[in-house]
Amino acid sequence: MGENDGGRLSRRTFLGVVAAAGAGATACGASAAEEATRAGAAGTPASGPLLLPSQSPSPDLAASPPPTRYERLRPGDPAWRARSYGPAEAIEGYCDQVSVLPGHPVELRVSTTADRYRVTAYRMGWYGGAEARRVWRSEWLPGRRQGRGDIDGATRTVHANWRRSLTVPTAGWPEGAYLLRLDSAKGHQRYVPLIVRSTDATGRTLLVHAAATWQAYNQWGGYSLYYGKDGSYGARSLAVSFDRPYDKSGAEKFLVYERGLVVLAERLGVPLAYTTGLDLTPEVMKGAAAVVFLGHDEYWTPQSRRQVTRARDAGSNIAFLGANTCYRRIRIEDRGRLIVCYKDQYASDPMYGRRSAEVTADFRSAPAPDPESSLTGVYYDGFPADAPYVVAAPHHWLFEGTGARRGDAFPHLVGVEYDRVTPSVPTPRPIEIIAHSPLMCGNRPSFADSAYYTTPSGAGVFATGTMRWVEALRAGYPGGPQLHGMDARTRKFVTRTTANLLRAFARGPAGEHRAAPRDNVHAFYA
Repeated sequence: MGENDGGRLSRRTFLGVVAAAGAGATACGASAAEEATRAGAAGTPASGPLLLPSQSPSPDLAASPPPTRYERLRPGDPAWRARSYGPAEAIEGYCDQVSVLPGHPVELRVSTTADRYRVTAYRMGWYGGAEARRVWRSEWLPGRRQGRGDIDGATRTVHANWRRSLTVPTAGWPEGAYLLRLDSAKGHQRYVPLIVRSTDATGRTLLVHAAATWQAYNQWGGYSLYYGKDGSYGARSLAVSFDRPYDKSGAEKFLVYERGLVVLAERLGVPLAYTTGLDLTPEVMKGAAAVVFLGHDEYWTPQSRRQVTRARDAGSNIAFLGANTCYRRIRIEDRGRLIVCYKDQYASDPMYGRRSAEVTADFRSAPAPDPESSLTGVYYDGFPADAPYVVAAPHHWLFEGTGARRGDAFPHLVGVEYDRVTPSVPTPRPIEIIAHSPLMCGNRPSFADSAYYTTPSGAGVFATGTMRWVEALRAGYPGGPQLHGMDARTRKFVTRTTANLLRAFARGPAGEHRAAPRDNVHAFYA
């Protein structure tokens, strides 16, 4: 696709892309921071290819971006990958919103040690294997170094309090998961994640991005929900703010635990919708064919949990493609910018003794215990673990086309946290354990389980029981990371199983067109 073709696909090109995408889907089972000028005036248009400053898009292109369903067929840009992060303060930034609706601008705050920087927006997806498409780029803008933030002493919450650097327009951007790449004139780069969310998922598979968990682990400024500046758990934050950049690459959790599933789902052509766990409203979930939670989605509000349960009970299929899901109960404050989670210090939570259901203890803990297993079917059991994933029910429709036999093992696929079916806690029945993997958690023997159950509404619910599932979608690629030692064989198995899941769940209540679960818990747990 050329720079001057208006962003349109010729008939021949379109048909070629369709054919290539179709072939890819078929083969999937076999492989797989002074305030600057608004970038909206200086940047390139969102809906077509990047234009030089002297160019402008045609009126009809600006008004009519391509339908989302064709988005995956467009050419991509493999140059989206950051090449050099540089020192931690080289360049970094954050948005004033976790997610936006299509066409709503987002304010970006940037700090850099360079005299100039620019911002490029990439939509993540299939794109013929490129995995991203460039949708917008700013001019080169004057850089400035902003401060290292302030700390709220009561909760040890870090706020960067940076000034707005530019406004990013999203007019014409399709719904989806985006990375804003910050490039400094010194050659250093960082990402800022942004979800352009859907308002309606009727008949579509809703991908839920785990923004609360991204922030919980974010150590920028020296504090997260796990560690304080001295490195100790006792000095950790009791509330964390989105008013700061993410540490490391700027999008580590997305890249590790979510990107692979986005790429696969778009490759398959499954009708998709996008949101975050902080935006799960009844309106967006109503009528969803399926709701999919990605590789690490630990932090949930009680409200989100209720909405997901209601969606399940109304017939929406639910998939949990990680472990330790729905484990921490959180409260959202400061207009969605603050995540509160006292964990085992819940008696210090201002809600304690007032509204028990809002106290930010773990879901399974006092003062209002409600274990996650009643929704997920599996129960978080421990950390750390590293073990083979062992197939227990090769007949199950999820494993169709994998060639797996009973007892087949896929090394290192179980880890680093895991779940299991635990009959002594609330667990939907009947439930079928389809993988049962022996492991050692420290010096304690246990098992990790993949499990599937259905509800009277017909909804199917699947949980992988391992946090490495989405990671495995990238295992064994030539020149790629080792990913805990998982290999190409494991990638092919997980890819085909996930494709089976996505295709079946996209059809509507799985209980109406897939075999019912065979309750086999007694065969594994007395």
